[in-house]
Amino acid sequence: MTDINLHRSVELFAPAKINLFLHVLRRRADGYHDLETWMQKLDFGDTVELHLRNDGLLGLVCSDPSLPTDRSNLAWRAAEEFFSADRRGKGYGVDIRIDKRIPVAAGLGGGSSDAGSVLRGLNRLFDNEFSRAELCAMALRLGADVPFFVVEDDAVVAEGVGEVMYPAQSLREYHVLLVNPGFSVSTRWVFENLGLTRTLKESKLASFRKDAPALPSLGALSNDLERVTLAQYPELASIKDNLLEAGAELALMSGSGPTVFGLFSDLSTSAVEVRAIADRLKRKFGKMVFVARANGGA
Repeated sequence: MTDINLHRSVELFAPAKINLFLHVLRRRADGYHDLETWMQKLDFGDTVELHLRNDGLLGLVCSDPSLPTDRSNLAWRAAEEFFSADRRGKGYGVDIRIDKRIPVAAGLGGGSSDAGSVLRGLNRLFDNEFSRAELCAMALRLGADVPFFVVEDDAVVAEGVGEVMYPAQSLREYHVLLVNPGFSVSTRWVFENLGLTRTLKESKLASFRKDAPALPSLGALSNDLERVTLAQYPELASIKDNLLEAGAELALMSGSGPTVFGLFSDLSTSAVEVRAIADRLKRKFGKMVFVARANGGA
C-alpha cells in the first residue's frame, strides 16, 4: 500500500452542460450513434467530495434521496474503474458525497459529470497517476458524455459517440436560463425512436473542427433529438416559445431533454431582468428553473 495521507480529501465542482448543437449522423452497427455536438460547461452544477479510506471499500451518500447509493450509481462505478486500473492506491477505497443540484435524466449530463469528477478527483489524490488520455479511456467505458467531464476544457466540439473532442471557444456574454419541466426522459428511448438508418448523413460541423474553430452563429444551432422528444412532450415546445417571447436569442433543448435552455445576451437583458424572467417561468413551469453562465465565458 502506497504511503498516502489518509486524511487527504478533495472537493470538486461537477458542472452541468448544455448542447449548443447536436447533429446525429447515423446509427452504428454497435447500436450507438455517430454524432457531432458542441458542448458547453456551465457554472451551475453539483458538488462532489472524496475522502480516502484504507480498507479498500467504497461508500456513497447523496443529497437526493431518489438516487441510488450503490453500484448502480455512475459515480460508484467511476471509483471502481479507477481503482481497478491504478497502481498507487492498492488497498485504498473512497467515500463519495454528492450534493445534487442538476436534475436527473435532464439532458444536462449530471450523472456523467459526477462520474467524471470522481475520476479527476481520485487522480488528483493519487498524484496524477493517469494521463488525460488514460482518464478519458476510463471515462468512455462509463458513458459517452463522461470524457467531456474529465478534460479541463470548458467547451468542446465532439464527434464519434462524443469521445473525439476538439477544444472550442466558451460562450461569452450570455446568461443561460435552464427550464426543466420536472420529469425525466430516457436517452435510450429518444435514440431508439430517432429512426435513423446506417446511411451516413452530411456533416454540419465541418467548419468547426480543430483547423477552423470559429463558433457558429446562433441561428445555425439546432438539436436533431428535438423532433422526437418534443413530439412526445409538447410542453417543451411551450417552454421554448416562452423563452423566446421573454427575449431569448435562442431556445433549444439540451441533449435528449427534457431541459430547455434560453440564451439571453448581456447587451439586451440585464442579470436582474433574467432573474425576473426566471421567477415568472417558475410560476408557470415549476421550481426547476436555473440561471447560469458558461464556464470560461464570463
